[in-house]
Amino acid sequence: MVEWARAMWKKYAEVIRYLFFGVLATLLNIVLYAVFKALFGYEAANSWGNVLDNILCILFAYWTNRTWVFTSRTHGRAAWNEFTKFVGCRLFTLVADAAIMYVGGNVIGPALVAAQYLSLWGLGVKVLANVVVVVLNYVFSKLIVFRKRSR
Repeated sequence: MVEWARAMWKKYAEVIRYLFFGVLATLLNIVLYAVFKALFGYEAANSWGNVLDNILCILFAYWTNRTWVFTSRTHGRAAWNEFTKFVGCRLFTLVADAAIMYVGGNVIGPALVAAQYLSLWGLGVKVLANVVVVVLNYVFSKLIVFRKRSR
């Protein structure tokens, strides 16, 4: 059993680390959403608050992905290129997240859900948006941002 666990870790360590830090980033994203909703209201949390919490989560994700997931060792110009690719990909998924939140939270939610359940609906939409974003972010990080160059 121990050998099997070691083999699975060796084979899937990167994915496991990505999921671990992805869960942390997702929790941060959801906590920030709840804070913005409590401070500024439902619509603000689903619009500009969602953009702001995504920016904070992008910075957190870059640091964790670079340091612990993909263990990037780039420096100087290469590190700057890596960061700009990361941010570019994350901005794309930010737009996807914002679209899911706006359509699901501000358009579909009020049309289908009773007002007393709208906050719960919004949280469900936020979780769905995060699942889509986490999958897209891993694919982009693996194939575009932190891809290993052959020498």
